[in-house]
Amino acid sequence: MNIVVCVKHIPDPNIPPEMDGKRLKRDGVQGVLDPGDEFGVEEALQLKEAHGGEVTLVSMGPETATEAIRRGLSMGADKGVLVTDPALQGSDALTTAKVLAAAIRKSGDFDLVIAGVESTDGYTGTMPATLAELLGLPQVTFAKEIEGGESSIKVQRQTADGYHVVECSTPALLTLTAGANEPRYASFKGIMAAKKKPLETWSLADLDLGDVAVQQEIAELTPAEERKAGEKFEDDGTGAAKIADFLAEAKVI
Repeated sequence: MNIVVCVKHIPDPNIPPEMDGKRLKRDGVQGVLDPGDEFGVEEALQLKEAHGGEVTLVSMGPETATEAIRRGLSMGADKGVLVTDPALQGSDALTTAKVLAAAIRKSGDFDLVIAGVESTDGYTGTMPATLAELLGLPQVTFAKEIEGGESSIKVQRQTADGYHVVECSTPALLTLTAGANEPRYASFKGIMAAKKKPLETWSLADLDLGDVAVQQEIAELTPAEERKAGEKFEDDGTGAAKIADFLAEAKVI
């Protein structure tokens, strides 16, 4: 089973974020493999161990994004592809999906594409569905458990009330929920081996995509409203009534 995992290099979420104008600052900031993508890499490795094949990591970002790919390679993935081009700076979800779709096609045959539900630095949650449409693949979302087969996968799809069991033919694209597994640590042997694994770097010219100009524009940034101090009620025997009136005014009851 040949599996492609979409991974992203993001500013370390454990460090307070900085802004560069109207965008999240990325240059000169400590970056990591998106923690949500580690679950996708782990799931792909488990499927490979059960069914054979290889795991390819595909990413789009600046040249420093190779750090994230190397992290996945040190976990056990077989090869990586990074699409990097100055023209892609500030890309929106649609542009990102177009580039990743072209890179995935160019990287070879695949049975499954795995992505996170949403990135930790963007939270749009729209890229995987767009990618599935561009690749012409069926999509299964919010997967929490996967069983691979010769020509299909069976997925436990997480819902608010439990889970659905969905069977889907392959090739397919699925999004994996955080906590679906326990990502393995990269051993010293894995880290050293990752340095010798193939990692190709492509530009837009290599993908022959034509015009993929970024269409999204950030018009304005405003600070989030600060949390207001709570209201105190002195219980003079009418405290319960005051709380009920307060909740009614807030349309909670």
